[in-house]
Amino acid sequence: MKMNKTRIILFKFCKRFEFTVFLFSVFIFHCSESEVSEDTPATVSNHTIFKNISVQAKLEFIHNPAVDSTYAMPESIGSGGAFLDYDNDGDLDIYFINGAWHGQFINNQPPITNKLFRQEADQTFTDVTVESGLGDTGYGMGCAIGDIDNDGYVDVYIANYGMDALYHNNGDGTFTDISDEAGISNPLWGCSTVFLDYNRDGLLDIYVANYVAWDILKPCTDRAGRLDYCGPLAFPGDPDVLYRNDGNCKFTDVSQTSGIGHASLAGLGVVTLDINKDFWPDIYVSNDAEPNLLWINQKDGTFKDQSLSMGAAFNDMGDPESSMGIALGDIDNDTDLDIFLTHIRTESNTLYLNGGELGFMDITTPKGLAAPSIPYTGFGTGFFDYDNDGDLDLAIANGRVTRGPLMTNKRPKTYWDDYAEPNFLFENDGRVNFKNVSHLAPDFCANVENSRGLAFGDVNNDGHIDLLLMNEGGKAHLFQNTGLHKNHWLIARAIDPNLNRDALGAKIIITTDGVQRTRYVIPGYSIMSYHDPRVHFGLGKVTSVQQLVVIWPDGEEENFGPFKANQFVTLMKGQSKFAEK
Repeated sequence: MKMNKTRIILFKFCKRFEFTVFLFSVFIFHCSESEVSEDTPATVSNHTIFKNISVQAKLEFIHNPAVDSTYAMPESIGSGGAFLDYDNDGDLDIYFINGAWHGQFINNQPPITNKLFRQEADQTFTDVTVESGLGDTGYGMGCAIGDIDNDGYVDVYIANYGMDALYHNNGDGTFTDISDEAGISNPLWGCSTVFLDYNRDGLLDIYVANYVAWDILKPCTDRAGRLDYCGPLAFPGDPDVLYRNDGNCKFTDVSQTSGIGHASLAGLGVVTLDINKDFWPDIYVSNDAEPNLLWINQKDGTFKDQSLSMGAAFNDMGDPESSMGIALGDIDNDTDLDIFLTHIRTESNTLYLNGGELGFMDITTPKGLAAPSIPYTGFGTGFFDYDNDGDLDLAIANGRVTRGPLMTNKRPKTYWDDYAEPNFLFENDGRVNFKNVSHLAPDFCANVENSRGLAFGDVNNDGHIDLLLMNEGGKAHLFQNTGLHKNHWLIARAIDPNLNRDALGAKIIITTDGVQRTRYVIPGYSIMSYHDPRVHFGLGKVTSVQQLVVIWPDGEEENFGPFKANQFVTLMKGQSKFAEK
């Protein structure tokens, strides 16, 4: 929608005012939190919402891009990770993406690889990378988790700087790299990736958001003339890739015939969703410093970009932004998926409200999410109900890609401290107004690190959503949701028994005391990360769900329930009944 000249002038004035105010807030934060470091325990630990349990969980992973002061651009972007249940034992395991620019062997040390951690019965984690065969040595960025052959075991796609990789789950705790025989050949800079069934044949296809054609011979500098990481506009964007699953773990690159490959932009994030409710999956891509893309499925194997007409390409000022992470959720409880995007510092993050046929509207400023974000660079993000009160809250992982004001007094100073920033937690007040409650989660928010991927899942099966944070060149952290609010919950898993896997894209609607709430089976979002495929509902003080309706990806509707609160339910298509976990 076009704005008149007066509105544009007022909007720009407000943006400048917000920027000035929150530059001051950065100074205040720096002064008040200057003694915080990654080793500082939370000062209010017995009141902490998210507690860092990495040590007690024996989850030890350090991302290693093997920096050597050449400021190779891929060092500044990666990487992500995933929650997955690779061994089908009912709990979430963890996969971390790793990779180094200057080769995988450094000073005769073992190769830098991705890492797979299996969750044990006592909720600790064991490094099973070697025996699983999932220790990919590519320069990793992101991953997707999905069952490509409907055998009941999830497989893993890895987006790399350089050739991507596809690992098939053998069903015995091991994986086999089938990239070559499967027809996977993406030599570009892959970042985020998702599984989807774009042609509705029952087999999961693969979409990869590719970034830019980085040139190692083109150095970049900061304003002081020092070498620093390049921005996306220094290089041309690369086209994304769409692989069609032909069965028998064979894939065909249909990027050009589908229309996907006709755009060459700096892709960082990607999600799949049915935006026009025709029961065919569409694709939304966040591009860095360029217009975003909304690929609408034409139901004939092709896609058309309708981001401009749907209001999802630019912000309210008509400007492209440095879009990175993507959060999806029905924040206003109207059954439509709304979109949140994270951006680079000096730009605000952006919240798009879904108006159905009217398209998307930028409501970032009035909802309290614009001003706090301007001094920070956001990457991983997601809507989730952290306090189980029934509405969707928001978490954001921050970290710069170029030098900025030092925000920590750690000694000794490390390489990534010039890029480190605190994270955010925002609470939804139930009327789609977001309040910054980061002070309530000091373990997650106050430690100043250079954060990238952020994954969401109930890692200890207690009905509260936990967080997995990946840091550039630093330790990964697992944060347990302490559930101090004592609200009730329901977690549902939607399975299509004919496909023997999660029903990606299914919509689940519950009714509690006359109030309806909608969630979707969409485990691929944030940036370069994958999430618990189970759908979580916070119920507040309500102790039962009167009705639960599943609208399956093909449009078929089924009525399940009623259910008592505080349990896991499995919803099997065609059975209209549940099995307790």
